[in-house]
Amino acid sequence: MSTNPLVIVFDVNETLSDMSPMTERFTEVGAPAALAKLWFATLLRDGFALTVAGDNGTFAEIGAEALRGLLAGTGLNREPGQAVEHIMAGMAALGLHPEIPDGVRALRQAGYRLITLTNGSTTVAEKLFEPAGIRGEFEALLSVEHAPAWKPAPASYGYAAQASDTAPSQMLLVAVHPWDIHGAAKAGLQTAWINRAGARYPDYFTPPDHTVTTLTELPDVLAGRST
Repeated sequence: MSTNPLVIVFDVNETLSDMSPMTERFTEVGAPAALAKLWFATLLRDGFALTVAGDNGTFAEIGAEALRGLLAGTGLNREPGQAVEHIMAGMAALGLHPEIPDGVRALRQAGYRLITLTNGSTTVAEKLFEPAGIRGEFEALLSVEHAPAWKPAPASYGYAAQASDTAPSQMLLVAVHPWDIHGAAKAGLQTAWINRAGARYPDYFTPPDHTVTTLTELPDVLAGRST
């Protein structure tokens, strides 16, 4: 039976940020909308591959290079370099999912310490939180750019634990990605999966300790007022 966590660790991309507007960025440069999901999956794949090989590439560099390959021959309405810049700029212009500010404030009011751990840049988190007025609810915004490896490598979660001066068993990762949940669980963290779409959790990954449909459900779940 897991104990109540002291620190809640948030994944950022897709978990907190609404990435649906990225589709428009692709169509605005003349590329198929379907490339948006393929691009993000390719970016993650190549970031994971570099991690397995012992390297630690940056989200922005990998994302831009993956775009150059995917956009080749797609009939763009501008120069390829300009198209890449336009799409990549969309990451810094994203907003939060609607329930995130209330959920974050409720967790902070419940006494939890809040941090982020992203495979992207901390700048993206800053730009997400400041307009919503919740930057002050987080004690630290962490990126794997300063860790030994990308998530879901154990060293990434270990970096967050060291930075928070907290044992992994006293931390809880919140994410929408089952691969992130699995990695955190293997590293000794507690986990909460946000399943907004009613998806099926893959059997080959370690199941989450908690499953919620929105972040605003999590405070009650952790307090034992809901299952």
